[in-house]
Amino acid sequence: MGEVRVQCGGALAVIRLCRPATLNALDRGMLDGLDAALRQVEESDAGVVIVTGEGKCFCSGGDIAAWSKLAPDDFAHRWIRHGHRIFDRLARLRPAAIAAINGHAMGGGLELAAACDFRVMEEQARLSLPETALGMVPGWSGTQRLVRRFGAQAVRRMALAGESFGARDALERGLVDRVAPGGGGLKAAEALARDILARGPVAVQTAKLMLAVAEGESAASATEALAGAAIAATADVREGVAAFAGKRAPRFKGK
Repeated sequence: MGEVRVQCGGALAVIRLCRPATLNALDRGMLDGLDAALRQVEESDAGVVIVTGEGKCFCSGGDIAAWSKLAPDDFAHRWIRHGHRIFDRLARLRPAAIAAINGHAMGGGLELAAACDFRVMEEQARLSLPETALGMVPGWSGTQRLVRRFGAQAVRRMALAGESFGARDALERGLVDRVAPGGGGLKAAEALARDILARGPVAVQTAKLMLAVAEGESAASATEALAGAAIAATADVREGVAAFAGKRAPRFKGK
């Protein structure tokens, strides 16, 4: 996990992409490191996690050297589907997630930022989906989650016409939530994290699940999580468990 570092140990966790020589391009090792970091955050006491990059770029997307020589079947299963599972894990993470976009977020880097709940963007950064210039298409939900969160036209302009958006334009279009001066992205993300952490943690987590249902982000699992949490608080569950342990018939009271 040397190229993906995680800091846990309190209410705020930070995941940092640490491959600046390649502009934090994602290869299989970084994807696996990100997956491990997300699992660690999920099991921690963190209420908010910030995802950011080291160096001058947030993330330049998938490393071309890592996927360009894969056979089609390996590309589909070992690259696209593997990345999807990890980005979906980020989108469904229990803590609120903030992308501190400290530099350009391109292709898979923008898809990574879009999987977070909030995006704080430094003023010198740009957002883009350059895949079609390589004869490729966005593969980690760039045409799905990005459309749900940003709207189809902004994604068309990036994916089809090759446009990129600067910070102020991205803020006006709702692609990001706050703009920070150069070098101030992490500090601004930490300020947003404090706003979130000041609120009721159970309420924040529940509201995040409810919003996921409304947005179509794993509606099935979010619905079951909400229902399970409600049922787990009932006397009927306690009675059912006690009856099982005592090898007797349960006496449910419907509350």
